[in-house]
Amino acid sequence: MADQRNWLASLPAESVDCIWTDPPYFLSNGGTTCVAGRRAAVDKGGWDRSAGTDADDAFNLDWLASCRRLLKPTGTIWVSGTLHVYLSVGMTLRRLGFRILNDIVWEKPNPPPNLGCRCFTHATEMLFWATRSARGSSDRYTFNYAEMRSENGDRQMKNVWRFAAPGAAEKRHGRHPTQKPLALIERCLRASTLPDDLVLDPFAGSGSTGVAALRLGRRFLGCEIDPGYARIAAQRLQEATSRAATARSR
Repeated sequence: MADQRNWLASLPAESVDCIWTDPPYFLSNGGTTCVAGRRAAVDKGGWDRSAGTDADDAFNLDWLASCRRLLKPTGTIWVSGTLHVYLSVGMTLRRLGFRILNDIVWEKPNPPPNLGCRCFTHATEMLFWATRSARGSSDRYTFNYAEMRSENGDRQMKNVWRFAAPGAAEKRHGRHPTQKPLALIERCLRASTLPDDLVLDPFAGSGSTGVAALRLGRRFLGCEIDPGYARIAAQRLQEATSRAATARSR
């Protein structure tokens, strides 16, 4: 358990192959959503409350700059978000000199309904995929194009992906309010990393990035500030490590 700012500063520069992270969306500001058919407050915790546009932008600039320092010249970063944060993240990536390779649209087949009936149902989240390497650079980032094409019936994979939210099996050690499905993270890592690459997540939550990385034979470093979620992550990562070791021994 640690705060991401000090933890990121303690790590060596250009040591990470890939970052996959789900930072605060800053959407816990008195709104409501639908949970099990009932109206519920959107209050994920103090870490998810906006301090205003300028403060939110400054927060994103701080942690993304730290991530850029840690990435190898060939490394890439994935950042997920909703409309509450992805505009800030996208502009910050550009300000820091990242090259955005794709914006991936994650479509949810069964999103909660919009109870206010004053706008469309929010059924998607966005993921930015970006690299440190400039266009034409000799530092070539990893993109396992053939594997992605094979997964898509021997056709180029589009940037709209459809995955269900995490089910009970992925939450048996405990629940996190913004938990992402392993299938989504695993596709990102299969596309952009190689076996034994080092994957980092500065907002590890319940450890989904780490579980996905370990299941794919990658190494993982993660940080989580909330002690409850850190315990869940530790249990999930221990289980994933044990399963990976068993698979290697066969």
